Amino acid sequence: IFPNEILGSAQKAIELTQTGAIDFVVAGTANLETFADVYEIFSMPYLFDSEEVYKAVMQDTDYMERIYESTDEAGFRVVTWYNAGTRNFYGKSPIKTPEDLKGKKIRVQQSPASVAMVTASGAAAAPMSFGEGAPMGFGEVYTAIQQGVIDGAENNELALTNNKHGEVAKYYSYNKHQMVPDMLVANLKFLNSLSDEDYQIFKEAAALSTEVELEEWEKSAEEAKRIAAEDMGVEFIDVDVDAFKQKVLPLHDTMLQENEKIRDFYDHIQEVNQKVKGGE
Repeated sequence: IFPNEILGSAQKAIELTQTGAIDFVVAGTANLETFADVYEIFSMPYLFDSEEVYKAVMQDTDYMERIYESTDEAGFRVVTWYNAGTRNFYGKSPIKTPEDLKGKKIRVQQSPASVAMVTASGAAAAPMSFGEGAPMGFGEVYTAIQQGVIDGAENNELALTNNKHGEVAKYYSYNKHQMVPDMLVANLKFLNSLSDEDYQIFKEAAALSTEVELEEWEKSAEEAKRIAAEDMGVEFIDVDVDAFKQKVLPLHDTMLQENEKIRDFYDHIQEVNQKVKGGE
């Protein structure tokens, strides 16, 4: 196990998995977009109406297998998913309404949809490593906020403690714009080299690892929130989520028009949204 990007960035580690230099990598879906268009859907803001919907979709293993197989031609396949919580805005000053984002520079993930989302919210997007120019890695975010190069970022609660962003950004707003899972990605040659029996064991182990991770995630997020509030003085703000949602909903149509590959999956998620809402 090589933690903390010892082998290079997530993108680099995916390439190492493609070639078989390593067998598995855990990477966010934003990093998979370049290899399979369907993964772009996870960058769509307010895709899932609730965490209940998100988990129901992700735990429907039969359906998700179809998505996971989409990268076979790229030489790898997702084996299971891990929860990475909800992504929210945080910064040096409070963000209580979409108006508070006006004129602010916010660091986002390397994903066209994430950039479009922040722009639609009224802020200026500073992508992590997108297009030309110097990429802003996770380490640089701390310094960039501290020095006022950017006004804030967006991520889950763990960024406040693990990356110490809570030392420089004292306001965290629960606007819940994305639920982006991490994926356990496997080299396809390795998977294909396994007997049916062995492959089954790997699939069961992967499913088990997700069960454990879901529990551990909840604990870690709670703990991060406690440390950020008590030791770092971070203020957690509950906002009118709908106000933020209305700003970016037009992006759904734009993304569906630009990427046919996400349409079926999008419709499937909308059905689950309706089902949960109707309490079926």
